[in-house]
Amino acid sequence: MTEVIQAIRGMNDILPPETFLWQHVESVMRRTLQSYGYQEIRFPILEKTELFKRSIGEVTDIVEKEMYTFLDRNEESLTLRPEGTASCVRAGIEHGLLYNQTQRFWYTGPCFRYERPQKGRYRQFFQCSAEVFGFAGPDIDAELILMSATILEKLGLKPYSTLQLNTLGTPASRAEYRKRLITYFKSHKNQLDEDSVRRLDKNPLRILDSKNPAMRDLISHAPKLLDHLDEESLAHFERLQEYLRHAGVEFEVNPCLVRGLDYYTKTVFEWVTHELGTQGTVCAGGRYDGLVEQLGGKSTPAVGFSMGMERIILLIQNLHLDHKKNDFGIHAYMITDGEEAFAAGLKMANYLRSKVPNLKLVLHCGGGSLKNQFKKADKSGAQYALIIGEHELKTHSVSLKNLREDIQQQTLYSDELAEYLKLKIAKK
Repeated sequence: MTEVIQAIRGMNDILPPETFLWQHVESVMRRTLQSYGYQEIRFPILEKTELFKRSIGEVTDIVEKEMYTFLDRNEESLTLRPEGTASCVRAGIEHGLLYNQTQRFWYTGPCFRYERPQKGRYRQFFQCSAEVFGFAGPDIDAELILMSATILEKLGLKPYSTLQLNTLGTPASRAEYRKRLITYFKSHKNQLDEDSVRRLDKNPLRILDSKNPAMRDLISHAPKLLDHLDEESLAHFERLQEYLRHAGVEFEVNPCLVRGLDYYTKTVFEWVTHELGTQGTVCAGGRYDGLVEQLGGKSTPAVGFSMGMERIILLIQNLHLDHKKNDFGIHAYMITDGEEAFAAGLKMANYLRSKVPNLKLVLHCGGGSLKNQFKKADKSGAQYALIIGEHELKTHSVSLKNLREDIQQQTLYSDELAEYLKLKIAKK
């Protein structure tokens, strides 16, 4: 017997009816992003490895341990994208979209990281992201955060999410703070876990983001970046907080929030929830003012965020909010009695789809008795059964039966049926 081939570990199939929930979330995100004036951009999932080494940082966990990298037939090193910002910047530079211009982009799609799969963290995972170029002030930071809050609110998730805010300052002020941090942690080296020891000289700020409970007390007494900020970064951060307060967006300042990528400067933020255990970050972002220049473009201020689709979906399911998203169900199921009736049903189904916006209509195929077809109609979850039999063929009509309510069956002509369905669907 031939061995069954299964999906790669950590790379999951998304099946109906869960795909309906994904479509709902994607639709909310797309409509919200477009309402703020963001334009969709698309780019490949495969890039030159150097792009991510230069942008993310060679001493990060992503580049050191998690990237899917291989040599192609020309012996060129290629990598499946572990995140989208670097690709977006590369595309912007390559096509001349950034220099002396302002841009608001959004995109969605898969990213890939080799790590231990668990709920909310997979080797292939999907993100929806927004990136803004050409704005240096805290005003765009505030609008971007407000937009992320709007998406969470429309999905029903905002009451279960907390906005955490911090600033990383400029590279110069962060370099000075880095020295102080190394000195502090080296004086307590015997209390550091294995990951923190490895990060100590290469990326000490990441120690602040440790999830190890045994490290909490040590981290809480570490020097605070906010105490070592340059004046410009401090003013930027204070003005951002003023904007958010004025807009009614509640937040917490978290001095240990650093993000895992090297390119961040000044503003960083995360929306976190306590409903998902350790995988509680559902949206994260910040400024990366130096990245465009770092990748070969002209100096361009930039800020963005990414939302983890799997975690958003999981949060909706855990909160049992997905039962409200039933607008993707079948409206009607067409039943026909015999070959001539099927031919009439084929034509009628297409007519109804052309006349009734957003109608979801299934035409029964494969034959079978009327009893069997009614069972299939009921199992489909459709509200209505549309029936064409001998009588309907003679009168050029369709019988309509409500499968969910005790309402008398009625017979309608094609235009009457179209108007009836249009009215019923509009009410939902």
